[in-house]
Amino acid sequence: MWSNNNEIEFFTKSLEKFSAPEKLFYNLNFGYFAYIPKNVDSESQVIQGRNSLIGQFTEKWCKDVFSPLASELGLFALNGVQCEELELTSKSPADLAFCSTNSINQKAENIKLIVEIKMSIVSNYRFYPESNKIEYIGDYKSHKGNPSLLRSDSVLKAIGKSLNIRISSNTARKIPIIIVGNSPITDNYSDKVDLLKTSGVIQGFISMNQNPTTSTYIKNTQKKGFRTYSNFVTFKDWIYDLLNTELNYFSSMISKKRLGEIIQMSNSESDLVNKAEKFLSLLDDNHE
Repeated sequence: MWSNNNEIEFFTKSLEKFSAPEKLFYNLNFGYFAYIPKNVDSESQVIQGRNSLIGQFTEKWCKDVFSPLASELGLFALNGVQCEELELTSKSPADLAFCSTNSINQKAENIKLIVEIKMSIVSNYRFYPESNKIEYIGDYKSHKGNPSLLRSDSVLKAIGKSLNIRISSNTARKIPIIIVGNSPITDNYSDKVDLLKTSGVIQGFISMNQNPTTSTYIKNTQKKGFRTYSNFVTFKDWIYDLLNTELNYFSSMISKKRLGEIIQMSNSESDLVNKAEKFLSLLDDNHE
Protein backbone atom coordinates (compact mmCIF):
# COMPACT_ATOMS: atom_id res chain seq x y z
CA MET A 1 0.00 0.00 0.00
CA TRP A 2 1.03 3.65 -0.40
CA SER A 3 3.26 5.16 2.31
CA ASN A 4 5.59 8.08 3.02
CA ASN A 5 8.42 5.95 1.64
CA ASN A 6 6.82 6.09 -1.81
CA GLU A 7 6.70 9.86 -1.63
CA ILE A 8 10.36 10.09 -0.62
CA GLU A 9 11.16 7.70 -3.47
CA PHE A 10 9.38 10.05 -5.89
CA PHE A 11 11.45 13.04 -4.77
CA THR A 12 14.70 11.05 -4.77
CA LYS A 13 14.20 9.72 -8.30
CA SER A 14 12.98 13.05 -9.62
CA LEU A 15 15.99 14.89 -8.19
CA GLU A 16 18.25 12.48 -10.04
CA LYS A 17 16.62 13.56 -13.31
CA PHE A 18 16.03 17.25 -12.55
CA SER A 19 18.94 18.93 -10.83
CA ALA A 20 16.95 22.03 -9.82
CA PRO A 21 14.99 21.37 -6.60
CA GLU A 22 12.78 24.36 -7.48
CA LYS A 23 10.97 22.04 -9.89
CA LEU A 24 9.89 19.86 -6.97
CA PHE A 25 9.90 21.98 -3.80
CA TYR A 26 8.78 25.39 -2.59
CA ASN A 27 11.91 27.49 -2.08
CA LEU A 28 11.08 29.34 1.14
CA ASN A 29 13.41 31.70 2.97
CA PHE A 30 14.36 28.97 5.42
CA GLY A 31 14.51 25.94 3.16
CA TYR A 32 12.93 23.71 0.51
CA PHE A 33 9.51 22.20 1.31
CA ALA A 34 7.09 19.92 -0.53
CA TYR A 35 4.24 22.15 0.70
CA ILE A 36 4.07 25.48 2.49
CA PRO A 37 3.63 24.75 6.22
CA LYS A 38 0.43 26.07 7.79
CA ASN A 39 2.30 28.31 10.22
CA VAL A 40 4.12 30.12 7.39
CA ASP A 41 2.77 33.14 5.51
CA SER A 42 2.03 32.05 1.96
CA GLU A 43 4.57 33.10 -0.61
CA SER A 44 3.56 33.57 -4.24
CA GLN A 45 5.17 30.52 -5.83
CA VAL A 46 4.11 27.98 -8.41
CA ILE A 47 6.05 24.76 -8.85
CA GLN A 48 6.35 24.07 -12.56
CA GLY A 49 6.06 20.50 -13.70
CA ARG A 50 5.66 18.58 -10.42
CA ASN A 51 2.06 17.60 -11.09
CA SER A 52 2.92 15.88 -14.37
CA LEU A 53 5.87 14.11 -12.74
CA ILE A 54 3.84 12.79 -9.82
CA GLY A 55 1.13 11.79 -12.29
CA GLN A 56 3.59 9.65 -14.24
CA PHE A 57 5.05 8.20 -11.04
CA THR A 58 1.71 7.24 -9.48
CA GLU A 59 0.32 5.79 -12.72
CA LYS A 60 3.35 3.52 -12.99
CA TRP A 61 3.08 2.66 -9.27
CA CYS A 62 -0.56 1.67 -9.71
CA LYS A 63 0.26 -0.41 -12.76
CA ASP A 64 2.92 -2.29 -10.77
CA VAL A 65 0.39 -2.90 -7.96
CA PHE A 66 -2.48 -3.93 -10.25
CA SER A 67 -0.52 -6.00 -12.79
CA PRO A 68 -0.33 -9.22 -10.68
CA LEU A 69 -4.09 -9.06 -10.15
CA ALA A 70 -4.70 -8.61 -13.85
CA SER A 71 -2.35 -11.48 -14.70
CA GLU A 72 -4.15 -13.87 -12.36
CA LEU A 73 -7.34 -13.07 -14.28
CA GLY A 74 -5.69 -13.52 -17.67
CA LEU A 75 -5.74 -9.77 -18.32
CA PHE A 76 -3.26 -6.94 -18.90
CA ALA A 77 -2.96 -3.83 -16.71
CA LEU A 78 -2.17 -0.95 -19.07
CA ASN A 79 -1.58 2.78 -18.64
CA GLY A 80 -3.00 5.33 -21.07
CA VAL A 81 -5.64 3.14 -22.71
CA GLN A 82 -7.60 4.70 -25.57
CA CYS A 83 -10.98 3.63 -26.90
CA GLU A 84 -13.04 5.75 -29.29
CA GLU A 85 -16.33 4.07 -28.36
CA LEU A 86 -15.84 4.95 -24.68
CA GLU A 87 -14.55 8.45 -25.54
CA LEU A 88 -11.14 7.63 -24.12
CA THR A 89 -9.00 9.76 -26.42
CA SER A 90 -5.29 10.47 -26.71
CA LYS A 91 -5.91 13.67 -24.72
CA SER A 92 -8.01 11.91 -22.08
CA PRO A 93 -7.15 8.19 -21.95
CA ALA A 94 -7.87 5.81 -19.09
CA ASP A 95 -5.09 6.22 -16.53
CA LEU A 96 -5.16 2.45 -16.07
CA ALA A 97 -7.34 -0.32 -17.47
CA PHE A 98 -7.59 -4.10 -17.31
CA CYS A 99 -7.79 -5.37 -20.88
CA SER A 100 -7.98 -8.75 -22.56
CA THR A 101 -5.39 -7.72 -25.18
CA ASN A 102 -2.00 -6.08 -24.69
CA SER A 103 -2.54 -2.86 -26.63
CA ILE A 104 -3.02 0.81 -25.80
CA ASN A 105 -5.73 1.14 -28.46
CA GLN A 106 -8.64 -1.02 -27.37
CA LYS A 107 -12.09 -2.11 -28.40
CA ALA A 108 -14.69 -1.43 -25.72
CA GLU A 109 -15.56 -5.12 -25.29
CA ASN A 110 -11.93 -5.87 -24.39
CA ILE A 111 -11.84 -3.42 -21.47
CA LYS A 112 -12.83 -5.09 -18.19
CA LEU A 113 -11.99 -2.39 -15.61
CA ILE A 114 -11.25 1.33 -15.78
CA VAL A 115 -9.15 2.98 -13.08
CA GLU A 116 -8.82 6.74 -12.75
CA ILE A 117 -5.83 7.70 -10.60
CA LYS A 118 -5.99 10.80 -8.41
CA MET A 119 -2.84 10.43 -6.32
CA SER A 120 -0.29 13.03 -5.28
CA ILE A 121 2.23 13.92 -2.59
CA VAL A 122 0.17 13.78 0.60
CA SER A 123 2.55 14.61 3.48
CA ASN A 124 5.07 17.40 3.83
CA TYR A 125 8.83 17.00 3.44
CA ARG A 126 11.92 19.17 3.70
CA PHE A 127 14.82 18.85 1.28
CA TYR A 128 18.38 19.60 2.38
CA PRO A 129 20.46 20.31 -0.77
CA GLU A 130 23.78 20.10 1.08
CA SER A 131 23.24 16.43 1.93
CA ASN A 132 20.48 15.55 -0.57
CA LYS A 133 18.46 14.42 2.44
CA ILE A 134 14.66 14.39 2.32
CA GLU A 135 12.99 14.54 5.73
CA TYR A 136 9.35 13.89 6.62
CA ILE A 137 8.08 16.84 8.67
CA GLY A 138 4.31 16.41 8.94
CA ASP A 139 1.11 14.86 7.58
CA TYR A 140 -1.39 16.55 5.24
CA LYS A 141 -2.95 18.48 8.12
CA SER A 142 0.35 20.29 8.75
CA HIS A 143 0.55 22.07 5.38
CA LYS A 144 -1.57 24.30 3.14
CA GLY A 145 -1.93 21.91 0.21
CA ASN A 146 -4.98 19.82 -0.67
CA PRO A 147 -3.57 16.55 -2.03
CA SER A 148 -5.29 13.75 -3.94
CA LEU A 149 -9.00 13.26 -3.14
CA LEU A 150 -8.96 16.20 -0.73
CA ARG A 151 -8.98 18.47 -3.79
CA SER A 152 -12.45 19.36 -5.05
CA ASP A 153 -11.25 19.68 -8.63
CA SER A 154 -9.73 16.17 -8.55
CA VAL A 155 -12.99 14.63 -7.34
CA LEU A 156 -15.09 16.63 -9.80
CA LYS A 157 -12.85 15.73 -12.74
CA ALA A 158 -13.06 12.06 -11.77
CA ILE A 159 -16.86 12.26 -11.59
CA GLY A 160 -17.15 14.08 -14.90
CA LYS A 161 -14.89 11.69 -16.76
CA SER A 162 -16.63 8.64 -15.27
CA LEU A 163 -20.06 9.95 -16.29
CA ASN A 164 -18.79 10.62 -19.80
CA ILE A 165 -17.54 7.03 -20.05
CA ARG A 166 -20.63 5.54 -18.44
CA ILE A 167 -23.08 7.09 -20.92
CA SER A 168 -20.87 6.71 -23.99
CA SER A 169 -22.22 3.35 -25.19
CA ASN A 170 -24.10 0.22 -24.20
CA THR A 171 -20.79 -1.60 -23.65
CA ALA A 172 -19.81 0.97 -21.01
CA ARG A 173 -22.72 -0.18 -18.86
CA LYS A 174 -20.88 -3.39 -18.02
CA ILE A 175 -17.43 -1.94 -17.20
CA PRO A 176 -16.60 -1.19 -13.54
CA ILE A 177 -15.04 2.23 -12.93
CA ILE A 178 -13.04 2.97 -9.79
CA ILE A 179 -11.16 6.06 -8.60
CA VAL A 180 -7.87 5.45 -6.79
CA GLY A 181 -6.37 8.04 -4.48
CA ASN A 182 -3.92 8.17 -1.59
CA SER A 183 -5.70 10.53 0.79
CA PRO A 184 -8.95 10.65 2.72
CA ILE A 185 -12.00 12.42 1.28
CA THR A 186 -13.65 15.56 2.65
CA ASP A 187 -16.95 15.67 4.53
CA ASN A 188 -18.42 17.67 1.63
CA TYR A 189 -18.13 14.70 -0.71
CA SER A 190 -19.11 11.86 1.63
CA ASP A 191 -22.75 11.76 0.58
CA LYS A 192 -21.91 12.40 -3.08
CA VAL A 193 -19.53 9.45 -3.44
CA ASP A 194 -22.04 7.19 -1.69
CA LEU A 195 -24.74 8.30 -4.14
CA LEU A 196 -22.41 7.67 -7.09
CA LYS A 197 -21.77 4.15 -5.81
CA THR A 198 -25.40 3.26 -5.06
CA SER A 199 -26.51 4.69 -8.42
CA GLY A 200 -23.85 2.60 -10.18
CA VAL A 201 -22.02 5.42 -11.93
CA ILE A 202 -18.75 4.70 -10.09
CA GLN A 203 -18.08 1.48 -8.19
CA GLY A 204 -15.96 3.19 -5.57
CA PHE A 205 -13.47 5.86 -4.57
CA ILE A 206 -10.61 4.21 -2.69
CA SER A 207 -7.50 5.29 -0.85
CA MET A 208 -4.42 3.10 -0.96
CA ASN A 209 -2.89 5.03 1.96
CA GLN A 210 -3.74 3.39 5.27
CA ASN A 211 -1.81 5.92 7.41
CA PRO A 212 -2.30 9.43 5.98
CA THR A 213 -2.39 10.96 9.48
CA THR A 214 -2.27 9.94 13.12
CA SER A 215 -5.33 12.08 13.90
CA THR A 216 -8.94 11.47 12.88
CA TYR A 217 -10.01 11.26 9.24
CA ILE A 218 -12.71 9.64 7.09
CA LYS A 219 -11.66 6.02 6.53
CA ASN A 220 -14.93 4.80 5.02
CA THR A 221 -18.17 6.55 4.14
CA GLN A 222 -21.47 5.17 5.35
CA LYS A 223 -22.34 3.27 2.16
CA LYS A 224 -18.71 2.52 1.22
CA GLY A 225 -18.63 4.89 -1.73
CA PHE A 226 -15.21 5.76 -0.32
CA ARG A 227 -13.01 3.17 1.38
CA THR A 228 -9.51 3.08 2.79
CA TYR A 229 -7.76 -0.24 2.29
CA SER A 230 -5.34 -1.25 5.02
CA ASN A 231 -4.08 -4.47 3.45
CA PHE A 232 -3.57 -5.84 -0.02
CA VAL A 233 -5.55 -9.05 0.46
CA THR A 234 -8.82 -7.22 1.19
CA PHE A 235 -8.22 -4.90 -1.74
CA LYS A 236 -7.49 -7.84 -4.04
CA ASP A 237 -10.70 -9.61 -2.98
CA TRP A 238 -12.73 -6.49 -3.78
CA ILE A 239 -11.23 -6.20 -7.26
CA TYR A 240 -11.90 -9.89 -7.91
CA ASP A 241 -15.52 -9.50 -6.83
CA LEU A 242 -15.95 -6.55 -9.19
CA LEU A 243 -14.56 -8.44 -12.16
CA ASN A 244 -16.32 -11.71 -11.43
CA THR A 245 -19.76 -10.15 -11.12
CA GLU A 246 -21.78 -9.42 -14.25
CA LEU A 247 -22.64 -5.77 -13.74
CA ASN A 248 -25.18 -3.68 -15.62
CA TYR A 249 -25.60 0.06 -15.20
CA PHE A 250 -29.05 1.47 -15.91
CA SER A 251 -30.74 4.81 -15.37
CA SER A 252 -33.97 6.43 -16.42
CA MET A 253 -36.56 9.05 -15.59
CA ILE A 254 -40.02 7.67 -16.36
CA SER A 255 -43.44 7.68 -14.73
CA LYS A 256 -44.22 5.23 -11.92
CA LYS A 257 -47.00 3.79 -14.08
CA ARG A 258 -44.61 2.96 -16.94
CA LEU A 259 -42.04 1.62 -14.48
CA GLY A 260 -44.67 -0.66 -12.99
CA GLU A 261 -45.57 -1.93 -16.47
CA ILE A 262 -41.92 -2.70 -17.19
CA ILE A 263 -41.53 -4.58 -13.89
CA GLN A 264 -44.73 -6.53 -14.52
CA MET A 265 -43.68 -7.55 -18.04
CA SER A 266 -40.19 -8.50 -16.84
CA ASN A 267 -41.62 -10.64 -14.06
CA SER A 268 -43.23 -12.97 -16.62
CA GLU A 269 -39.81 -14.34 -17.59
CA SER A 270 -38.74 -17.76 -16.32
CA ASP A 271 -35.70 -16.98 -14.14
CA LEU A 272 -33.91 -14.08 -12.47
CA VAL A 273 -31.35 -13.49 -15.24
CA ASN A 274 -34.04 -13.46 -17.93
CA LYS A 275 -36.14 -11.10 -15.80
CA ALA A 276 -33.16 -8.72 -15.54
CA GLU A 277 -32.41 -8.88 -19.28
CA LYS A 278 -36.06 -8.23 -20.11
CA PHE A 279 -36.17 -5.30 -17.69
CA LEU A 280 -33.06 -3.69 -19.24
CA SER A 281 -34.37 -4.29 -22.77
CA LEU A 282 -37.72 -2.67 -21.98
CA LEU A 283 -35.97 0.24 -20.29
CA ASP A 284 -33.90 0.81 -23.44
CA ASP A 285 -37.01 0.64 -25.60
CA ASN A 286 -38.67 3.22 -23.39
CA HIS A 287 -35.94 5.71 -24.24
CA GLU A 288 -36.48 5.47 -27.99
